Amino acid sequence: MNKKVHFIFLFVTTIIFGQSAFHNAGNLQLHENAQLGFHTDWINNAPFSTNSGLVGFYGENVLQILGDQPPSLFDMEVFLPHLFLQNTLDINNNVNFIAGNVNSDLTNPVVYLNFEQEGFFNGENDTAKITGFAAIRNKRTFSFPVGDEAQLRPLLINSDSNNDLAVCAYLFENPSAPISVLETFDINEKVNNIGDISSNEFWILKTDVPSTVTVSWNPRSDLGTLANTLDDIILVGWSKSSNQWITIGNRGISGDLEQGFLVSEKFIPNDFGAITFGTNPSPTDTFSVNNPTLGNYFISPNNDGTNDFLVFDNLDELGENFVVIYNKFGQKVFEQSNYTNQFNGVSNINNLVVKRDIGLPEGIYYYIVNAIQEELQYQGFFFLDR
Repeated sequence: MNKKVHFIFLFVTTIIFGQSAFHNAGNLQLHENAQLGFHTDWINNAPFSTNSGLVGFYGENVLQILGDQPPSLFDMEVFLPHLFLQNTLDINNNVNFIAGNVNSDLTNPVVYLNFEQEGFFNGENDTAKITGFAAIRNKRTFSFPVGDEAQLRPLLINSDSNNDLAVCAYLFENPSAPISVLETFDINEKVNNIGDISSNEFWILKTDVPSTVTVSWNPRSDLGTLANTLDDIILVGWSKSSNQWITIGNRGISGDLEQGFLVSEKFIPNDFGAITFGTNPSPTDTFSVNNPTLGNYFISPNNDGTNDFLVFDNLDELGENFVVIYNKFGQKVFEQSNYTNQFNGVSNINNLVVKRDIGLPEGIYYYIVNAIQEELQYQGFFFLDR
């Protein structure tokens, strides 16, 4: 017969936040088929590992796990409003989510509910999940049962190899002004090939192993205000090195703007402070979308009013720019800041160009247009006809 013991006061009792707590200061261990039920806080200041039984957290009160020694459990059961982790908790077999969230401080990613190599879970739903940090050790693939108070928003990781440690959390908060983490991720700071970025939600994922992730969205994500079509949606990440959002990209995507999921390209999560949904820029977002290339051209500067100058359409949209032209030998023959269609076949460089007064010889020339503010560079060629 299984033995199930519900502790209110055991061995050493102390007072924390006005309520009693179980204080483990010795070498407590659960053997096979043993069951231990908590209705009070747990302060663990001594080893609690190599256990084989079930530890459950029950009742109508919010409970805490504290102390300076992370407990290691075999099976765990959660059936209460909230279980707050002030100390890391390791799971070697199964977590049974019945009701209630497992919380941890999102400003402290070294405290988490950790699933060891054989650890798994069941019963997760919108009312029973991890609303702090979840972690895995020695696993390559895992679906983190994370979310916020209202919804389960899991993230599936698929890594190139086993993760020594991978940590994940979900926040239904504006990345530009989150209230639960200390760092901010300004959605207006982004590279030019991103249109808009979600102001509703983001995930934090930490591991140094190259990985892909699968994340989903639902009506609360409100991607319809960002994107016009499903194909506009992309995964983006806050680059720690450049302090801006950059594109991670998709390997696959399915669903519609109301509900769906995407599989990312491979990336190293530790390179990013946060990940969320962004969009490809719409045609009115950036010059680069309207003009993926500036094209190749033909000019014939004979003063007949047709093709007399090298004209880049809509170049004024770029703002500050710098244009350089080279001949087929790689010699610079023209340069101009804030180019406004000045080139008519005549060099403005003091080099070995001969017969400057009659213009450059007929042939193929190459141009580079640097868009300073947009951090874009365009290259192409044109034929100069005499």
